[in-house]
Amino acid sequence: MSQTFADKLILWQLEHGRHGLPWQGTSDPYAIWVSEVMLQQTQVLTVIPYYQQFMRAFPDVSSLAQAPLERVLALWSGLGYYSRARHLHRSAQLLLDDYGGEFPYDRTALQRLPGIGRSTAAAIAAFAFGECCTILDGNVKRILARFFGIRGYPGERATEAQLWQMAERLLPQGPDSKTMASYTQALMDLGALVCVRARPRCQLCPLQSDCVAYKHDQTAVLPMPKSRKPLLVKEAAHLIVIDHNRIFLEKRPPSGIWGGLWCFPELALGQDSIDYCAHKINMCVSKITELPCLNHGFTHFKLCIYPQLLRLVMPAPSCAASDRTWVTIEEARQLAIPVPVKKLLSMTETAFRSCNHASQ
Repeated sequence: MSQTFADKLILWQLEHGRHGLPWQGTSDPYAIWVSEVMLQQTQVLTVIPYYQQFMRAFPDVSSLAQAPLERVLALWSGLGYYSRARHLHRSAQLLLDDYGGEFPYDRTALQRLPGIGRSTAAAIAAFAFGECCTILDGNVKRILARFFGIRGYPGERATEAQLWQMAERLLPQGPDSKTMASYTQALMDLGALVCVRARPRCQLCPLQSDCVAYKHDQTAVLPMPKSRKPLLVKEAAHLIVIDHNRIFLEKRPPSGIWGGLWCFPELALGQDSIDYCAHKINMCVSKITELPCLNHGFTHFKLCIYPQLLRLVMPAPSCAASDRTWVTIEEARQLAIPVPVKKLLSMTETAFRSCNHASQ
């Protein structure tokens, strides 16, 4: 009897797949859920230290649900796509309130939780409960597009629907829970280790003999990319206000870019920063210098940040508001801040060292 698609993958994974990742070897749906959400659009090596720290701080649904969102965002700081952290926190609260802290076995019920889509729900159900259901993340879309020679951008509705149908058809027949977990892990590993975006390692692939893209030398063009428009460029000034050894930060609104994170005040280019500080944040400041432009890429646009270093002239006003604070640079690094703010903090330290060195 010839081996099926699933048979080949499972045997390959046992010998060549990944077996030592910190979230492997468990059927705990909470641990699996946290890892799957962190791995959305983020590479494994980046996720590992964040996952380990997060699980030490919040080892179960209850501890995550009862934690302040500020603490959750602080531990997520630097991982990006912060809506994932807010969804995790909210979902934990719903699980505690509606399910007594337990995960529903039904993947349809899992999908009702914030931030859990069809593929993530399937991964949790397969790994934690052995449910026979398929994942279809970016790696799996790439595998199937090449294996079947599917033309069309995988993110398009019609192409994605076709890939879902094929993925369902390839599931192991009558699997037990261990087989289902092995098959799901095999799909993930093949996409991460062998069927990669650029220069796939086809000589190592257990599916090579039946792969349409390999047979027709199409691995470099499949899956087909999305037709891209020129990336929009946005510009803004960020104000780094200094008072002796402290800097001023504002908390962003809950929704939008960097929602709920601590950032420097932002204003449009060309707007007077001294006038802005006087009227918007009630501060009298003088300008020290402008720092080099910092570029930061988002999915749909590029942000060009022009930092301005300012000194507080009058004593710092008290920050009674919960969305404003004065902190040292080291204290700021412990807050929930996005990557660009971390970089701006380092630029500020460097600028201060240069100023101090020049004055000596």
